[in-house]
Amino acid sequence: MSGGARSNSRGGGTERVSPARRVAFEVLEAVRADEAYANLLLPTRISRAGLNRADAAFATELTYGTLRMMGFYDLVIELAADRPTERIDPGVLDVLRLGVHQLLATRVPTHAAVYEQVALARKVAPKAAGFANAVLRTVSRTSAESWRELVAEGAADGDDRLARLSSHPAWIVRAFRTALAREGRESELEALLEADNDSPRVNLAVLPGLEGGREGDRDGNGEEAESDDGAMLEPDRYSPIGAVTDDPIGVARASGGRIRVQDEGSQLAALALTRAAPIAPGERWLDLCAGPGGKTAVLAAEALAGGASVVANEAVPARADLVRNAIAGVPIEVDVRVGDGRDLDLTALGAPGGFDRILLDAPCTGLGALRRRPEARWRKSPADVAELTKLQGDLFDAAVGALAPGGILAYVTCSPHTAETHGTLGAALARSDERVEQLDTRAVVEALSRHPLDLAGDSATVQLWPHRHGTDAMFIALVRRTGADAAVADR
Repeated sequence: MSGGARSNSRGGGTERVSPARRVAFEVLEAVRADEAYANLLLPTRISRAGLNRADAAFATELTYGTLRMMGFYDLVIELAADRPTERIDPGVLDVLRLGVHQLLATRVPTHAAVYEQVALARKVAPKAAGFANAVLRTVSRTSAESWRELVAEGAADGDDRLARLSSHPAWIVRAFRTALAREGRESELEALLEADNDSPRVNLAVLPGLEGGREGDRDGNGEEAESDDGAMLEPDRYSPIGAVTDDPIGVARASGGRIRVQDEGSQLAALALTRAAPIAPGERWLDLCAGPGGKTAVLAAEALAGGASVVANEAVPARADLVRNAIAGVPIEVDVRVGDGRDLDLTALGAPGGFDRILLDAPCTGLGALRRRPEARWRKSPADVAELTKLQGDLFDAAVGALAPGGILAYVTCSPHTAETHGTLGAALARSDERVEQLDTRAVVEALSRHPLDLAGDSATVQLWPHRHGTDAMFIALVRRTGADAAVADR
């Protein structure tokens, strides 16, 4: 049963709740109860409710703002209610979270925020309306800055204080600190945490070489251009195929798949592989963990322009369907396979001699995309890191074994956690028995970029950051298969 159906079945109440608030509540409930993904569910609920543009924007702000700051809001609620959140009905807690967000982080008038959330509480749990009213009125009598001071007073140490105020689990704060310290930029930690809680700009990827695309060739001219529906596209800061516009969703929908919503960091990760070296006609490429297919679409467009072919592998059938949908606008046949990337049959994949380029966008904690998937911060734990790094290492080994002599592998994660980036990479290189060599990834990515990138660390890897680049925190490392003994045996 959907979150919305659950909430509607709980109780009555005659007060009208604004459609935007109801949509936001339904999404929050589904995220909590069904482990739904807000970025996938919210557009569907907005469309189903028939929200106009203003109400859709309000529902989006309520949903994402509440999910991002949920940890902080729960501490405020505990202080205002004088009880732990575990003792509050989960649905009522979602109502309170939405109310606290309106009171402390928006310009919604206090009376409107309290009245509507109490009305919503009465529909969710009729007997809890008085409790919700008391809590929200208590919250409203204290300023946002004063609540920050009260929440900070309970911190055990400096990292716990940052975790409370930035609404991140403490283990993520420590992981970010370690990753920044590796670059000598630990002082940027607070800026990174703040960037995680900002609404990200929506970026578009204009697939190169396709009819209606802005980039007519693989170099691009960086000039403002017009999309198919007449919207003006402004070139993005870094990606040569990136663009921004006033109505990115509308532009993407009208493009027939040629223009798509995609973070600049993801664009650069895919292009780092395709443009690390000139493409020789007839090259065979593999997207090893392809779902949901955004990077696959970039690879397909680049392969079309360069005369290469692409195979996309995905372990989960439903995600393989997403890949097929993602590449529908690219007029090239991409062989989408469902299978375990750790067990590749190269002959069956049509590359008995190995692949010339492989993208390993490895399964990871996703800590680099918390701006776009805020619920992920509350779902992951340190235990997940150990499990994922084992999987990442196994996939890396399989990818090395599937490379043709001279072939290039791009190891990519949407996480800056050092165990998932340099840890996985270093261990895999040590196991490779000198079968691969690292490439100057920084030089490749800097050559792609429209404007200079402020990068730190070794030149063999690139770490992008939300606070520094305005992208997801993508990690990119390029390696090449070496040696005469690099012949690939059938698996």
